[in-house]
Amino acid sequence: MGNGDAPCDRKPIANKWVFLKKYDKSGILTKYKARLVAKGFSQIPGMDFNQMFTPVVRLETLWSIIAETIQRGWKLRQMDVKGAYLNGLLKEEVYMAQPEGFDDRTSRVCRLIKTLYGLKQSGREWNEQLNKKLTEKGFC
Repeated sequence: MGNGDAPCDRKPIANKWVFLKKYDKSGILTKYKARLVAKGFSQIPGMDFNQMFTPVVRLETLWSIIAETIQRGWKLRQMDVKGAYLNGLLKEEVYMAQPEGFDDRTSRVCRLIKTLYGLKQSGREWNEQLNKKLTEKGFC
């Protein structure tokens, strides 16, 4: 994030902190988590974002893959990419207000370089990064 002043024709996006408590199977508190989330509902099409499509898998396709896997005796694994939406690179200039707790009481704003949870284009940008990396590794 770069700090400075937003252009006069741009309104910085608001944000909020989301706090979670994580428990183990026994119900014992194991850790606290905090996530800064952009209030993407205030983004302006054509200015703060251009496209927001994120590919999804149809349920029928998933069932077909599972059936084929079972029939061929393959092993099936799934994965979760932690912080996936934090890895996309923004193409647009997106400005965000200073997060609570980091406010220096000036009118300066943060210019985002990478995506955040809550931005409309986060899913699309992360998917583009994933596709690029998989293609580089020889997956088509």
